[in-house]
Amino acid sequence: MKTILVTGTYDTKDEELHYIADVIRGQGGDLLSMDVSVLGDPSKPTDVSKHAVAEAGGSSIQAAIDSGDENTAMQIMATGAAAKALELYRAGRIDGVIVLGGTMGTDLALDLCAALPVGVPKYIVSTVSFSPLMPPERLPADVQMILWAGGLYGLNSICKASLSQAAGAVLGAAQAVEPPKRDRPLIGMTSFGKTVLRYMVTLKPALEERGFEVAVFHATGMGGRAFESLAAEGAFAAVMDFAPQEVANHLFGGLSAGEDRMTNAGRAGIPQLVAPGCYDLVDVVGWQPLPEHFRDRPVHAHNRLLTSAVLNADERRQVARALADKLSKASAPVAFLLPRGGCNEWDRPDGDLHDASSLAAFCAEVEATLPENADLHALDAHINDADFSARVLEIFDDWVARGVIAAQA
Repeated sequence: MKTILVTGTYDTKDEELHYIADVIRGQGGDLLSMDVSVLGDPSKPTDVSKHAVAEAGGSSIQAAIDSGDENTAMQIMATGAAAKALELYRAGRIDGVIVLGGTMGTDLALDLCAALPVGVPKYIVSTVSFSPLMPPERLPADVQMILWAGGLYGLNSICKASLSQAAGAVLGAAQAVEPPKRDRPLIGMTSFGKTVLRYMVTLKPALEERGFEVAVFHATGMGGRAFESLAAEGAFAAVMDFAPQEVANHLFGGLSAGEDRMTNAGRAGIPQLVAPGCYDLVDVVGWQPLPEHFRDRPVHAHNRLLTSAVLNADERRQVARALADKLSKASAPVAFLLPRGGCNEWDRPDGDLHDASSLAAFCAEVEATLPENADLHALDAHINDADFSARVLEIFDDWVARGVIAAQA
């Protein structure tokens, strides 16, 4: 029997939360209830009281009340709820979580779900699901959201459809999930589709032949969040961060993965092989008007969702300095591979987005600013050429031989 942590403000949403609990039990599951309200009390005691939540956050309900500010009070509860959920998961007492709320509850839910590892079923039922109110960097990598339709106040047939689906979904996910096995050392790799970056086609099977598991992350904002989340957990034996475009996105208003992109592996002491795949492009939402500062340059409409704008020489120098700054803080070996022949398939001499002088400016800035803790491997090749992948494997094999990368999980 799988146990779901049902979380919400039981003083205002008691009826809805008990309805979710009844659905979970009716489908053969079990649950723990956690109250994150401040002022009122539930109709009957919850498994985790609001006082226990506040204390887990290093505070108290009285302190939340005395603050006189609902935002401050809810942040106290958010900190405590995140800590309590992680504690329950580590103790083996819960298998998934569902959180119900409006904007206040959703703000808390994002922190709670972010505290749980990738692979733990986590569902948010919210009146603002899929809203631009939520910046990408706050979205947990594998969170699921369901709109709480017609559920602002009290139960009705419309909101029951949403609540029952969510209850069934989280229980079904907990029953069906195949947790990461971690029986082989894991390599985290970033990339895009084969139309623009192709090294993974060669590298993934080659690394698997060497006894490693390889997970390739689509670096379009949320993929980078998942990559960074696992890096922060220390899940990777090494990373091959060959598509750090999200760093440029964050600098220039594109699809950001957050300020901490390309920092968590370094903090966790994970060896990093890095290359600047697609560093020269900023991805923006394709169905929105192109930002004013990108209207004077080449763009590539990848599809109706995504458009890429080409950076100029000065912007590429900024990217080079940002990458150097992030890598300077790494506590494990760093190898920076610099393909002077171009860094995406459109960035070849005959490519639609090629800019030879701006590429040269970027390469020069990398060579001038790369920190001492990073080894530079400059290549007279394109990132999609066989020579690039061959050099990656050469460095990788050397690191395994010297024990920099652990060959066993």
